[in-house]
Amino acid sequence: MLRTFEATVIAALCLSCLPAQSNDIPTLDVHPVCRGIASQSELEVGLQRTNFEQCLQSEQAVRDEVRSTFSTADKTHCVALAKTGGESSYTELLTCMEMARDVRKRHSDANSLSEQNIPSAPAGHRQPTSR
Repeated sequence: MLRTFEATVIAALCLSCLPAQSNDIPTLDVHPVCRGIASQSELEVGLQRTNFEQCLQSEQAVRDEVRSTFSTADKTHCVALAKTGGESSYTELLTCMEMARDVRKRHSDANSLSEQNIPSAPAGHRQPTSR
């Protein structure tokens, strides 16, 4: 009986150490962010409530977009940042992943230009492009 319990505890600990699957986006508590957005508006209380609910719906839509669009590496990096503290939002997570994707693309584009033996532009001038 004790051995079964020990094995169960060890198995649970090992499983909790495994990395999340690529499509696993954490459940963020976006209520504080949406409450802050709604309370900063100069709307009447009823309209603030509507604004709060629209914010929650928008965050859910962004969460669905984040789940399906980005690479595992971008998700892993940005989810770690989102969990570091403070008020998190899926919009912030999406922005992080878009920036990571765009930086990777720029690096890739720069590498392809250097492979074409195009000399670097002088300081203050635009980089020439291949035709």
